[in-house]
Amino acid sequence: MAGMKRVLSGIQPTGEIHIGNYLGAIKQWIELGEKLGREALFTIVDYHALTNPAAYDPALLPKRTFEAALANIAAGLDPERVTLFVQSHVPEHTELSWVFTTQTPLGDLFRMTQFKDKAKKQKSVPAGLLMYPVLQAADILLYKADTVPVGEDQLQHLELTREIARRFNRTFGETFPEPKALLNPKAPRVPGIDGKAKMSKSLGNTIGILEEPSSIWEKLRTAPTDPARVKRSDPGEPTRCLIWRYHTYFSPPELVKEVIEPECRRAGIGCVECKRMLFDSMMKELGPIQERAAELKAHPERVLEGLEEGRKRAAAIAEPVMEEVREKIGLMRPGSRPWED
Repeated sequence: MAGMKRVLSGIQPTGEIHIGNYLGAIKQWIELGEKLGREALFTIVDYHALTNPAAYDPALLPKRTFEAALANIAAGLDPERVTLFVQSHVPEHTELSWVFTTQTPLGDLFRMTQFKDKAKKQKSVPAGLLMYPVLQAADILLYKADTVPVGEDQLQHLELTREIARRFNRTFGETFPEPKALLNPKAPRVPGIDGKAKMSKSLGNTIGILEEPSSIWEKLRTAPTDPARVKRSDPGEPTRCLIWRYHTYFSPPELVKEVIEPECRRAGIGCVECKRMLFDSMMKELGPIQERAAELKAHPERVLEGLEEGRKRAAAIAEPVMEEVREKIGLMRPGSRPWED
């Protein structure tokens, strides 16, 4: 984190915030907020959600946007300390995206791995899916963020953002920094509760951070374990077990090393008992988050007030940057007298 001045990251409101989001992103965001305060900008990217036809529902989008903000606040993002806002509440995001669209070659966009992967799964590919990384570049560069917390799957998009910044600067003069990636070495690739793929809303294999404890337990109770343990008396190999992986995320290290691993290997504990211990560890961390979420649900105006304060702070940065861009690309400004120049 040394040397960074401003960071920006976002999350889509396409469903519940799950433990993969929490472990892989939100915990790092909280740490960044503690270091940078309001220069840590986090946005609910509702325009990006429109590119996901499987999850996008116009009737549900406002509710999901609110719930995403609520979950992030409950998890520890303090809107008084950081800048938390909704992407569409700052219209300069889409305005700058169009400017960048006019400067970005199609070839650069067709090379994006995520576009190619997602396009294969759709009969009719929306143009917005192709332009997704351009809007993402606008999200970042609008605030002249120098650092972007990302997962490895987003590194290609961030390199495109850097190229867009370079191209704009060459054409119109020095304007944007080339943001650097901040990879989280502690961020796990959290497997889904089915044990088959990475935890993902689109795959329906998640555990929500605000999910009812009874539902969380039911998912853990039926989750796959080491296939070698057919009977309770069968010794196991923890590293083959999904439940062991989850223990490493939520249980104290000494419990994992001194109890879970050796007792599993010698069949000292059964899988159900191991799952119960995991559930207890998970709820020690998720329980306080769920309590804060319940308080926020009882006082939803606190979430709305936090988002409005975040919008004002974000707009205070975005508006002058966009005005600088308009001037540099040669747009006629209201009230100007170009014939006199």
